Amino acid sequence: MEYHQDRFQDASVMVFKNKKLIAVFPSNQKDKIIFSHQGLTYGGLVYSSKLKFQTVLDCFKSLLLFYESEGYETLNLKQLPSIYSKVPNAELDFLMFLMDAQLSRRDILSVVKLSEKVAFSKDRKDGVKRAIKNQLVVKNDDYFDDFWNTILTPNLKEKHDALPVHSLEEIKFLHARFPKQIKQFNVYRNDKLVAGTTVFISDQVAHSQYISGNENNNQLGSLDFLHDYLLKTVFKDKPFFDFGISNENQGKNVNSGLQYWKEGFGARAITQDFYTLPIRNHLMLNGVML
Repeated sequence: MEYHQDRFQDASVMVFKNKKLIAVFPSNQKDKIIFSHQGLTYGGLVYSSKLKFQTVLDCFKSLLLFYESEGYETLNLKQLPSIYSKVPNAELDFLMFLMDAQLSRRDILSVVKLSEKVAFSKDRKDGVKRAIKNQLVVKNDDYFDDFWNTILTPNLKEKHDALPVHSLEEIKFLHARFPKQIKQFNVYRNDKLVAGTTVFISDQVAHSQYISGNENNNQLGSLDFLHDYLLKTVFKDKPFFDFGISNENQGKNVNSGLQYWKEGFGARAITQDFYTLPIRNHLMLNGVML
C-alpha cells in the first residue's frame, strides 16, 4: 500500500497471539477517526480461516483497545464481500450488531457465479455478434498506457469529472509487483485499441476494476465481446466474476444503465457493508461468551 502514502496517513495494525501473527487490519487515520484503508477496494479485519469465533472476538476487541489507547474515537469499517472468502466469514457482521454499529452505507456488487451456466440477455448476445462482424480481437497484452491515456481517463473525465483511483504509474507499479493478480485485457479493431478492462484476480474472484470503451462501444459491441471472452474462456474455472458496484451518491443510488448491462451477463447482486461505531463500544463485547 506504500504507493498510497502521499494520500493517506497509515494506521494499519498487526495482531499477535503468543508472538504469532493472527490478523492484520489495513487502515488509515484522519481527525481521530480510523478508516478501513480508503486506498483499498475491499477491507475489514484479515485473519486466518483457522481462527474460531472466540479468537476473532478477542482479536477485534484488542484492536479497538489499542486504537482507544492511541486517542482515536471512531472506527469506519469496510467489510469484505462474502465471495472473496473461501470459508464463511460473518464474524465481524455479528460483532457490529453486538456493538450497536451504524450501517452507514451498503453497496451492491454485480456478480456472476461461474459454476452455473452463464446465460446472457439478447442485448449482450447481439453485442457479441456485432463484435464478431466487426472482426474485433481481444488480447491479454498487459499494455496499460493506451487504455489509461486514450480511453479510461478521458471517459471518466467527460462522464463523471473524475480520474481513475489508480494513476497509470500506480497500476503499472502494482502489476510489476503482482503480475499474476493484475491483468489488462484490451480489445482491438484493425490493430486500434477500442476498449479494455483491468482485472484484479484472487483465488475466488476475477474482478473488473476498470471497464471502458471508446465512443463506438455500443455500435461495435466491444465490451460485450470482451466480457463474453472473460466469462466463458479466461475465468470459466473461477468461482465468481465480480463486475463491481454501480452505486453512486454514497450507495444511495444505482446507475440503471450500468446495472442493466451487468445483469445482461447473468450478474446478480451481493452486498458490501460499511459500518461506523464509537471505539469505546468495545465494552459491549464484555460478557458475550457464556
